Amino acid sequence: MLALHEAVARVTAGLAALPAERVALDDALHRVLARDVYAQVDVPAWNNSAMDGYAVRQDDVLRVSADNPAVLRVRETVMAGSEAPDALRIGEAVRIMTGAPVPPGCDTVIRVEDTDGGLEMVRVNSARDAGRNVRARGEDLGAGDIAVAAGTELRAAHLGLLAASGAAVVLVHRRPRVLLLCSGDELVELDRFEAALAGKRIVSTNGYTLRALTRDAGADVTDGGIVPDDPAAWETAVAEADRYDLVLTTGGASVGAFDFARRAAEARGATVDFWRVRVRPASQTALARLGATRWLVLPGNPVSAMVGFELFARPLLRVLAGDRRPFRQAFAAELGEPAKTAGNAVFLLRVSLEPRAGRLPLARMTGPQGTGLLSSMAAADALMVVPEDTPALPAGSTVSVLPLAGGTRGASFALAPGDA
Repeated sequence: MLALHEAVARVTAGLAALPAERVALDDALHRVLARDVYAQVDVPAWNNSAMDGYAVRQDDVLRVSADNPAVLRVRETVMAGSEAPDALRIGEAVRIMTGAPVPPGCDTVIRVEDTDGGLEMVRVNSARDAGRNVRARGEDLGAGDIAVAAGTELRAAHLGLLAASGAAVVLVHRRPRVLLLCSGDELVELDRFEAALAGKRIVSTNGYTLRALTRDAGADVTDGGIVPDDPAAWETAVAEADRYDLVLTTGGASVGAFDFARRAAEARGATVDFWRVRVRPASQTALARLGATRWLVLPGNPVSAMVGFELFARPLLRVLAGDRRPFRQAFAAELGEPAKTAGNAVFLLRVSLEPRAGRLPLARMTGPQGTGLLSSMAAADALMVVPEDTPALPAGSTVSVLPLAGGTRGASFALAPGDA
């Protein structure tokens, strides 16, 4: 059985980002940029007001107060989208709206609540905005600057920045293509729920969870359905496996008499890299290679399948998608209750996290930790890491936890906060 770190390293070894393709900006959310994008214009394109108020010369308002106001002539009103007004003269103001161009040489916008709101003459009662509230041309980006760098996973703010830079189409890495197969004669989809009601079958929850996790990881998934425990059925199911970047199967990784996934991979010409890892859950995980296609066989128990996906499939897919930080990073928490394990592997226990001001978050287990208890995974915020040869941890211990969503990400796999 491989150590967890070695297994993760083998899964991602030799992987490279998939080729790039052009997509419309609106279709680029959560895709990874394949080429630097440069700003074609200054952002903002002109000096403009950061709020509604009055554009003035700083020298005209430096010494004003409620007891010593300045009274200035309002020359005009400037709206967003207007042409830039002429330069201000001493004692003049321009009534201005947020985003509107300020007059040349203007260095101050007084917020409207510090004035009497005059339309022809304005009384300024405070100097707190002197030298403020003017957004300079190119303050965000200068023409020719890198707006968003290659390797960035595009979030909403990136799309806005790219739009401001003039990028209607961007070059991003292709989404990984995944074939998902679930194994077991005991399984049915929800359209056959009556068999589950009768106690004759169980719902294939792995199909639903793994489809969701695969899409969340940025991949396109083809659902190959439930494959019967039959060698011929498996041969048919994997006949076009080499069309995909990843074949993801659940069930069929153990030593049971009717487990055919591994044998199907080998019969298709795949080379098995490893089979079984010193981690629980998800110890019965296998990796095979078929040309450029990776083949991951995850355990059939629902929790084991989801943990195996987080440890192995997610980083694999993120590397293929072009992500330079494919691994979720562990952080420290305080254990809220004693924990016990067999100590013969790395144990990943499902925990909820309670934020605490000025202290480490408190980690509490989400109930019994059986690998068939999907409710314990649904209640979890993170996986608490119990190292090998650590059969017990007392309450109050500082532990490492791997987030199941969000969190910081790094370029390498780490089980302890701060690890490279």
